Amino acid sequence: MVVIRLSRTGTNKRPFYHVVVADRRMPRDGRYIERLGYFNPIAAGKEIPLCLKTDRVEYWLSQGAQPSDRVDSLLKDWKKQGQTAAEAA
Repeated sequence: MVVIRLSRTGTNKRPFYHVVVADRRMPRDGRYIERLGYFNPIAAGKEIPLCLKTDRVEYWLSQGAQPSDRVDSLLKDWKKQGQTAAEAA
């Protein structure tokens, strides 16, 4: 099964997550199919806390990918704010 989940990067006490599409059997920070964006939980000032390729997210959801609980809540907040498609770096 394919899932949309967070893959942790960054240093100790400064987490940074990539939103990725991966096979459920792969490790959290292991191999993934596609990177869809990023999530920075400690964004301050003018930093962008969440950046997603929404067209690709919609594509993977239409193909049956299951978002993790955290990604699901991030997507709901993203849609609630009325964000438009943004290209992730």
